Amino acid sequence: MTRIDNDLLSVQEARILVENAREAQKILATFPQEKLDKIVGQMAKAVSGQARDLAMMSQEETGFGKWQDKLIKNVFASDFLYQKLKDMKVVGIIAEDKENKTLDIGVPVGVVVALPPSTNPVSTTIYKALIAIKSGNAIVFSPHPKAKKTIAKVLDILIQAAEESGLPSGALGYLRTLAVDGTVALMNHKDTSLILITGVPKMVRAAYTSGKPTIYGGPGNGPAFIERSADIKKATADIIASRTFDNGIVSASEQSIVAEDCIADEVRQELKRNGAYFMSTLESEQLSKYFFRRDGSINPEIVGKSATELARRIGLCVPEGTKVLISEQKYVSPTNPYSREKLCPVLAFYVEKDWMNACEKCIELLVNEGRGHTLVIHSQNEHVIREFALKKPVSRILVNTPSSLGGIGATTNLFPALTLGCGAAGGGFTSDNVTPMNLINIRKVGYGVRQLEDLKNIVQVGEVSGTGRTRCSSNQPSIESTDDLKELLEKLLNNLRNAEKI
Repeated sequence: MTRIDNDLLSVQEARILVENAREAQKILATFPQEKLDKIVGQMAKAVSGQARDLAMMSQEETGFGKWQDKLIKNVFASDFLYQKLKDMKVVGIIAEDKENKTLDIGVPVGVVVALPPSTNPVSTTIYKALIAIKSGNAIVFSPHPKAKKTIAKVLDILIQAAEESGLPSGALGYLRTLAVDGTVALMNHKDTSLILITGVPKMVRAAYTSGKPTIYGGPGNGPAFIERSADIKKATADIIASRTFDNGIVSASEQSIVAEDCIADEVRQELKRNGAYFMSTLESEQLSKYFFRRDGSINPEIVGKSATELARRIGLCVPEGTKVLISEQKYVSPTNPYSREKLCPVLAFYVEKDWMNACEKCIELLVNEGRGHTLVIHSQNEHVIREFALKKPVSRILVNTPSSLGGIGATTNLFPALTLGCGAAGGGFTSDNVTPMNLINIRKVGYGVRQLEDLKNIVQVGEVSGTGRTRCSSNQPSIESTDDLKELLEKLLNNLRNAEKI
């Protein structure tokens, strides 16, 4: 009996997928924006019609989160995103300055390789496919093994709708024979132009090693600071709603609360009123053992589980209606599980004496993990808000809004995105909510507006003005006479003599 080598099959399939995508993209690159928009519109319409079924399928296959919240994300990634995309000019002439005689031409990067996560498999796959086709790129997916059936279903719907609307065959595809070697082959292929990863940390090193430009939506560890001027009732309600959305698996969601000492008791009471349970030191210790595996990676058994399910696992009896488990903490460190991202409805709670100390605590948390991602502040003090915005090592500062929904652009006017760039601080090259504009190159066109003789006149050395003085550039000292020149030379010589003595 012949043994089939799954790795080799996956690698061969990867090569074929990228080669087909390359040829399809050559055709796609000739499409005007209007034709691309028609295809994207049909893709969004087709998948939106099955958003509910896909949400339920996702929850059933992965065991993560709540299908009701996944439905919201699926509609957000199709209908809501499409409304933002439909009027964008991404390819062809995208900007023209008639006065200065310049043009910007949007040019697709080519073939994009995409890795969607198991936590948001449907919404992220829809989002990546729409922004890629909108910008004239071919895109090949490597589905997450924990959500391969769901992602395959989403892509089958998208591919059918797109090709019926004129998308060249091969411009949208996915790896059916899943293996790490196949995914690496996709990323390393000479015709792959860009890699787009969301929430698959194990593959990030391989992506960077490929030498290809990589956009990575890294881990979030966003603190929520409640400043003394905040509307405490609204702030706590927003945080609880955000942290429980899809049972806490959105990377932009709050991981900790930092409150000023003067309002800490009121914050605690409001959190409890909204369904928070404050654990004892012993209970916190017991639960923390479940967060991470020995290699430091997150334990999938706690991902997207409800607060009551987490409590049950450690034999903790919590009040009916408990939504979030909270652990009071004082210190931040790499070895403290409560200082890291946890993809479940658990929060750390810190108290600081004033906003300046709170500012430092937030920086500690972000440097520990989540550098470059997201921070939320609840405050009515514009000065404090601006100070936080100026000094935090994050790409998104959210103000008076639920972080999980504000970060992706649902409750803010940030671009609707399921891949949130972390910038140089997070090891990436963009800090944007990733848009189709991140998937193109911009070709600059400049018309001649000056002649060579004009330049000679500008830079002519020793040109004498009507006053009889030599023209000097604004950053050079003006030498108005021979005596001035002698004085300057004497100063230079004295400086040299003093330097020799030292």
